[in-house]
Amino acid sequence: MFLRQRTSVQHLINISRYVSSPSSTNSGAAAIRQSNSSVQLQRLLPAGSQTSFLARRTYSTGSQDQDAAPRKPRSLPRLMDFPELVWPSVIKTVKNWIMVHFIIRPYFDREFTLPDFVQGAKQALQVVSASLAGGELKNLDGLVERQTLNDLKTAVGKMSVAQRYDLMVAKEDIYFSFPYQVGVMFDEEDEESQKRFVEITMVFHVLKGLKGMIERGDQIPVMPEFRDKICICNYRFIKEFTKGVDSDWTVNIVNHFKASDLAEEVNQ
Repeated sequence: MFLRQRTSVQHLINISRYVSSPSSTNSGAAAIRQSNSSVQLQRLLPAGSQTSFLARRTYSTGSQDQDAAPRKPRSLPRLMDFPELVWPSVIKTVKNWIMVHFIIRPYFDREFTLPDFVQGAKQALQVVSASLAGGELKNLDGLVERQTLNDLKTAVGKMSVAQRYDLMVAKEDIYFSFPYQVGVMFDEEDEESQKRFVEITMVFHVLKGLKGMIERGDQIPVMPEFRDKICICNYRFIKEFTKGVDSDWTVNIVNHFKASDLAEEVNQ
């Protein structure tokens, strides 16, 4: 059972890569033909020329950009103006490890671990998304920062009922998550009590209904039928670690977006 779930998760990650890539808007058959053509092309090309040939890009001219049709509205509008993060960064992952083991644990919190934090972040995602979907943002006081809450109220107020429903996430539907960036900030305005903060940006990949599929023993869905059910969530958490201050983790960035929307924007 465990091995089957691991295989399913890896398959879902591959699906996310497929959906978020520019070629994901093609039909399944076309994608397979394109993949087979690429393999055949690589076999025909000399080893030294494969990379340079396949890495070429076609750029549009200025006149073509001016004549382009208006961008299609997203099926799930933005919640906040924040860069949309999808995949991990190798460099940032190494920096995160250094930050946790050489700064946070020795000087801020000896019991802090990223796996425990990720589990708590998943729970926070479920609580915040449920409140957003239900329009009950007052329940988020103390969990979401005030300015962030005001921005979310404005964004959610412009959404349809169906769009708000798309915001709801069950933590069991998360098949891939990672801390994108761990940062430490110091406020040196007060020399006597220097304020210290830790900020962690999380990325979650979600497939709506995944929990039920696993419980029923269903196979992981094949694209493109289920691509609109995959969404990506960016949440940024912050906590004050100033000496003598007792504080909790709060959320200051919330973003939900669909990989299919990103793919369509790339192709426009």
